[in-house]
Amino acid sequence: MGVPSLQGLQRFNKWQGPVVFLLLVIFSLATFEVIQLVRKLTEHSSAGEEAWKDLHSTICDDPCRFVLAESVPEGLVYDENATKYQSTYNSWINLINMANSSLDIASFYWTLTGSDINVTDPTSKPGEILLHELGKLPLKKVNVRIASSTLTFPHQLSTDLKILKEKGIHIRKVNLKKLMNGVLHSKLWIVDKKHIYIGSANMDWRALSQVKELGAVVYNCSCLANDFSKIFDAYWSLGEPNATIPSPWPSSYSTKFNKETPLEIKLNGTAAKTYFSSSPPRMCPKGRTTDLDAILSAINAAKKFLYVSVMEYFPTSRFLRHVLYWPHIDDSLRKAAIERHVHVQMLIGYWKHTDKSMLAYLQSLQALRNIKKVHFDVKLFIVPVGKFGNIPYARVSHTKYFVTENIAYIGTSNWSFDYFNSTTGVGLLINQTLENNEEADDTAHHQLKSLFQRDWNSNYSITLDDLKNNPDFPLKMNGLI
Repeated sequence: MGVPSLQGLQRFNKWQGPVVFLLLVIFSLATFEVIQLVRKLTEHSSAGEEAWKDLHSTICDDPCRFVLAESVPEGLVYDENATKYQSTYNSWINLINMANSSLDIASFYWTLTGSDINVTDPTSKPGEILLHELGKLPLKKVNVRIASSTLTFPHQLSTDLKILKEKGIHIRKVNLKKLMNGVLHSKLWIVDKKHIYIGSANMDWRALSQVKELGAVVYNCSCLANDFSKIFDAYWSLGEPNATIPSPWPSSYSTKFNKETPLEIKLNGTAAKTYFSSSPPRMCPKGRTTDLDAILSAINAAKKFLYVSVMEYFPTSRFLRHVLYWPHIDDSLRKAAIERHVHVQMLIGYWKHTDKSMLAYLQSLQALRNIKKVHFDVKLFIVPVGKFGNIPYARVSHTKYFVTENIAYIGTSNWSFDYFNSTTGVGLLINQTLENNEEADDTAHHQLKSLFQRDWNSNYSITLDDLKNNPDFPLKMNGLI
């Protein structure tokens, strides 16, 4: 290597100062940013860890406990050895007693007292007790919020919400008729962001003693409850004056739990994957699976059997001026029975207000059993009227659920176009696939399957042929002729 020339040394000395200064500036800025980052990470390490965990975790360690809650109407008696489940009334009273800080309720309408519908009957007592107990919660410093529909139910003279408001409970009416030409039809409870109820029962004394209802309570499951709260909070926000449906919804309403990434929990000690669905699509913020998609995905996954219990089944619209054909669920049912040979059983509510055109759709489905290797059976569940003929809009099976070999679903919607496209509803989908094929008696799946089979084989279920061959059969069951 040669000795540097004088000219080269002069050029180096000329640029040495500015280069060194620039390097010092860059180094200082980089050092400052690193120090700031380290300081922030140190100060907020725990919060950062929680945020990261919340963002990416779909696993819940809560000791979640699942219990079916049903209403069996007065006078409806099962065999002595038939399986019995916790009553809706006791479930709700338990939840009220457990509330320490908050209770959120969404319900279509409120008629908890006999006077709400101008009826005097001792079976209204459970509803009246419930209303009284709810009214005591503000005295215990429990923050109670109620979201209800602006529309009133037929024959309703209810003062329930007025009474509760006077006791310090927060009430909001949601005008979904104006927002999307529908109603708030969801039925849900959330207690202390820890315990939940979802099911078919409205805040109606008849739903406790005069109507057959089915729901579920999940205790000690904050992971589920916090996600459920996002759905209630959406209803609550729409109860504000001049509210509009956001598009898109703010990120605070988003969820990461859906049919692609369900929440992994243990229900009654058994591993489960679960999530909440919602309807209609406009009420589904980012990440929320629509109720229709949840139902279709479960039906399409069925391989052995599918047991369905709903009050109404129509592959059409019900409340539009011009009837709209809506074959989504109908197509999936047919495909399951024909292509995969799934054994399908449908149990539909039947009462004096049933639109008889529904029978034609059900007969069309049952006709599939004439195809080789296809098993499709339909029955109607009739609640005897007996001595309760003076009570309007009662004595009916109002349930909305289904179960397959590994999926249990409990919802709040009847199966027709309107309920999934303009009316709010929620669903709880639970997948409990067991590796050893041995099912525990207290899994959600086993409970729902047993309840369906009890009703299917009861004296209150009749076949479509029974009705066809003897149109007066329901009247005979009810002792009316």
